[in-house]
This record gives sequence, C-alpha cells and structure tokens, in this order.
Amino acid sequence: MDICVIGLGYIGLPTTALLAEKGLTVHGVDIKQNVVDIINRGEIHIQEPGLAEMIKHGVEKGFIKAYTKPAISDTYIIVVPTPFKGHNEPDISFVEAATREIIPLLKEGDLYILESTSPVGTTEKMARIIAKARPDLITEGSEKSKEPSLKIHIAYCPERVLPGNVMYELAHNDRVIGGIDEHATEKACEFYKLFVIGELHKTTARTAEMCKLTENASRDVQIAFANELSLICDKAGVDVWDLIMLANKHPRVNILQPGCGVGGHCIAVDPWFIVSDYPLESRLIGAAREINNHKAFWCAEKIHEAMKNFESAEGRVPSVALMGVAFKPNIDDLRESPAKYIISKTLEHDFDGEIFVVEPNVETHEEFTLSLYQDAYDKADIVAYLVAHDEFKILKNCPDKIILDFCGVKK
Repeated sequence: MDICVIGLGYIGLPTTALLAEKGLTVHGVDIKQNVVDIINRGEIHIQEPGLAEMIKHGVEKGFIKAYTKPAISDTYIIVVPTPFKGHNEPDISFVEAATREIIPLLKEGDLYILESTSPVGTTEKMARIIAKARPDLITEGSEKSKEPSLKIHIAYCPERVLPGNVMYELAHNDRVIGGIDEHATEKACEFYKLFVIGELHKTTARTAEMCKLTENASRDVQIAFANELSLICDKAGVDVWDLIMLANKHPRVNILQPGCGVGGHCIAVDPWFIVSDYPLESRLIGAAREINNHKAFWCAEKIHEAMKNFESAEGRVPSVALMGVAFKPNIDDLRESPAKYIISKTLEHDFDGEIFVVEPNVETHEEFTLSLYQDAYDKADIVAYLVAHDEFKILKNCPDKIILDFCGVKK
C-alpha cells in the first residue's frame, strides 16, 4: 500500500512516522521546502517526544520520503490547517487546495481520508468537488442523483490527541470514522486498523465532523466556567484555587482549573466552526469563546495595573517577568497562545522598566527576546505566571516580589 500524507505538521508528521513503523511506504507532502528538506535528512521541525527517533528510522529504512507535491498512491490523508478568518469564519481553503492537488491522481478504489478539523459538511463538499472534476469516477447510474456515488472511498476521521503525548495517543486513543457511505466507512476502518490499537467507532461523515467540534467546544465551555469563576472570585476576595478544590470534593462536581485564556490549534478555534454555521443555536458555545478570549485581556490589564501601583508605591518603575509563551504547560507549541497576546499587550505600554519574556521550551522567538527563567525571576519585581511550566513550580518564593499567578503555578 502506498500512502500519501498531505500536511507534515503536528499531526501529519507523527501519523507518517507511525505508518512507517508498520512497514508502510509514505509519500509525505508539505508546501514548505525547508520542512521537506528537514524530514528527508531524517530530522524533525516540531518537538514531540519519541517522534525524532521514529522519523529517523523511517527515512533510513526508505519508508518515508517528503516532497512538495503529491504522487499517485492508494490512500490519501489530508492533514492541513483549517484556521478561521474574518468574523471567526472557518477557512477550508487549505483542505480544498490539497484535495484539488490530488484529483488528477485519483483512480478507482482509492481511499481519501480527511483528518483536518472541519465544519460539518466539508467531507461531502470535497466529494462533490472530486465528482465535478472527475466525472469518470462517478458510479454508473448515479450521475443524476443529488449526491452521486463515487468509485473511490471518501471518509472523515479526526485526530484527538494531546500535544506532548501524540505518539502514544495516535495509536491508543479510540477513533471516530465516518464515510460518505457505508463502503467508505468500512474501507477507512480497514486502514486505521493497520496502526490504531484503540477502538474504531463507525458513523457518518457529518457526525464524525460534528463529534470533533463537539469535543473541543465542550472543553472550551468547561474552561470558560473556571475562567469566569476566577474573575468573580477576584472581585469577591476569594481564592479561586481553594474554592475549586473544595467544590470538587462534591461527588458530582469536577471544575477545571482556570488560566489566562485558551490556546492551541483545537479548543481556541474549533468552537467557532459551530458558532459560524449555527449562530442562533450556539449561544452558550459562543459565550464561552468570548469569556476565554476576555480572560487574556483581563490578565494583561492586571499586569498593567500592578506595574502602575508598584511605580506609585515605590517611586520607581518595576522590572517584570512574563513567564511562559506556549499555549499549555511543558510544550513548545505557541499556536493561538493567550500568553502571546498578554505579552504583546504588556509590551505595547510606554514603559521604561525591563520586561523579561520567558519560555523554557523554545530557544528563540521571532517577536520576543527570550530570557532564562531563573535570571528573569531573580531580576523581576513583578512575576506574572502565564503558563504552568514545571520549571516555574520549583522556583523559590520570594516575599519581596509581587506574584501574579494566573495559572496556579504555586497551588
């Protein structure tokens, strides 16, 4: 079996590695030539435990080869970004572009799998695009039907992994697989059985698409409750961390921990796909997105307020350490990170004091000059914890510093 994986990012590259470990030949595709060059050297351009060794092994054994263009294969997996554009509308242009790239290569019996997080109906839309461009792939007798059947198999199967544990979860987590017809679902299940140990749950393409969005919207709503609670507790003079700990002693209560917002390629983006298509019906989901976005603004305002109060009380400008840039603890992934927004807003102020930006999981950043976490902590008058990295938890408390703990580092 020849497999073409289009999109060699945080999901596509680990998927490629797992397939190669099973002895399958993978033609990896990425539009960035530097990414292609890195992979063909047996190296990786992202950080994920266990990935480097598997890619190196796959390249050395000849199971992995990266290119900027797809090639004729038996199975095509689309794992490209689906960001949102103006007015929080989903942008599936990358999915459509990847699909159009492989249309000339498709042949009867091929399997097309979309893994990119997508609005409901995207898989069916790609099927219509393929049918229109390749009428020779339309099954005889279905040409005039609203949704003509095709001689290829088209299915949707979203990933559901945790950064930092991707290699394990890609293989062990259950997968939801939905084809545009039963034959496509079965064909896709046969493929995932090659490398997935977890259970495979069969459904329709539309249900699988909504399942992915629902999972992340559910998490977003739960986090929004915790973040809103933290705003209330700040005004009420209540320690939100103690409150949540005590409330969670109830056998049917499980409140998540607040932070300075929500980031990442899933939870901070996917709920908008539901809101965009069903605005009147998704008021709670939309409100959760707004609450979590507001939390980052609130944190930035708290830092600015602390800076002004320090200057007023001490008669000098403070030095400030902004601790963490990633979207969650102990990873190097900065996508949609609320910490980036908070840092940018803090740097916008007309301020003469030193501001140290810290991210122990990244060596350099194109916007911010990064400092070592111990140096920044030692020199700072105000320390704002934006991400609960393990390195920050071992820093000794200094009573002469103002600590703004937005993510429970010291709890």
